[in-house]
Amino acid sequence: MASSASTQAGSKRWTYFHSALQLAIQRSAHKWTYEDFAECFSLWCDEQPENAATIFNLVSGRLESSITENCEELFKKYNVRENLDNLHAVVTAARARKQAGYDGKDVWREDLQPRAAVRARTIPLLEKERDRLRAELSQLTEENLELQSQMQRNVQAKEDADADAARLLDILDRAFAKWDQLPLDDMQSWTLQTAESVGSKA
Repeated sequence: MASSASTQAGSKRWTYFHSALQLAIQRSAHKWTYEDFAECFSLWCDEQPENAATIFNLVSGRLESSITENCEELFKKYNVRENLDNLHAVVTAARARKQAGYDGKDVWREDLQPRAAVRARTIPLLEKERDRLRAELSQLTEENLELQSQMQRNVQAKEDADADAARLLDILDRAFAKWDQLPLDDMQSWTLQTAESVGSKA
């Protein structure tokens, strides 16, 4: 039997074609009648008529299934449904133009090479895609330049901050060095004497 998926989402032309093919397969598979089968195996059919009828039906059903499966494989291999759908779309569009009174010149000519026709259709699309990619590339380039500029500013700010930190550390180092050079013992002694002197005067 035919797969239901084969007849789904297809055009009317494909549906009619597939239905006609299935009918032809069924008729061809069952064209060999039981009487023909019995003539070939007369003795067996006379002795076991029920088994013979069962085998005949199995053979006929298997023959139909085998032909259908082979046809389905060919359909998939050569994209028969898609091609028939495309043909149906072209024919439908042509009929619509004819009914609308279209009198323009046909695109196809006998002396027109297929490659030239394909180029005429595809080159404008490719040029449009090229322009889109160029615009996108230009935008990305501008964004990259802005990011690069921002990164350079950040690097410069970090370098300035490091320089300021280094200057502060230098000042602290010099202050610490001068602090170490002070006579702390004499200062403590002087501070103690001053404190005692102030205390005695009070």
